[in-house]
Amino acid sequence: MFKGGMAGMMQKAKQMQDDMEVAQQEIKSLSCEGISASGKIKIVLNGEYKVTNINIDESLLSDKEMLEDLVMIAVNDASTKVNNLSKEKMKNVTGGLNLPF
Repeated sequence: MFKGGMAGMMQKAKQMQDDMEVAQQEIKSLSCEGISASGKIKIVLNGEYKVTNINIDESLLSDKEMLEDLVMIAVNDASTKVNNLSKEKMKNVTGGLNLPF
């Protein structure tokens, strides 16, 4: 009886591992846009938190400090979105278990 239960647990663990690998690939292919200054700054991050695109409206180029702050806000916005989507995908795989990935 224990042997059958153990085999079932191993099969479920293998399935979870396979599902996790699929979710990790999906996360890598994510693309999230962070916005600041009412859309005048747009920064796109992929699922690996790498910037893939930056768009800055020319009207913001005259104030360096303000531009730096707005870029930081847009990057943080995109990063939060990637993080939230990643957590949701992993939550679907782990059945809500809070595992440290």
